Amino acid sequence: MSCFIVPVAQAVATSIYRRCKRNSIGSDRAGVLLNGIPNLEKMLWGGSVMLIVDHIINGELSWAFPFFTALNEVGGAEVFWREILLVGVPMSLALTAVWLVWTLASSRIRSRA
Repeated sequence: MSCFIVPVAQAVATSIYRRCKRNSIGSDRAGVLLNGIPNLEKMLWGGSVMLIVDHIINGELSWAFPFFTALNEVGGAEVFWREILLVGVPMSLALTAVWLVWTLASSRIRSRA
C-alpha cells in the first residue's frame, strides 16, 4: 500500500540531482555512473507510476484524504510504516543495485567494442 513512497522519493531526488548537474564527467567509473543517472531516473519513475496505478486498481489508495486505506483503520499507521521499511526500502535498493550492475556492465561492453 505504501511501498511506492521510497522509490518516488528516490526518483524526486534523482531528478533534482540530474537537473542541477547537467555536465557529463569522463569515462572513469564515477563518470560512467553519473552519465547513467537518466536511466536510473526513468526506472524509478516508471516503476513508481506502475505501483501507484496497481495500488489504485486494488483499492489500496483512494482519492480522498488520508489516501491510504490502511490509515483509516486502527493500527493502520504501523502497517503503513512497516510496509515502507520492509518493502519500499529493499525494493528501492534492489532497483538501484540492478541499475548499478547494468550501467557498469554496459560501459565495460562498450569499452571492449
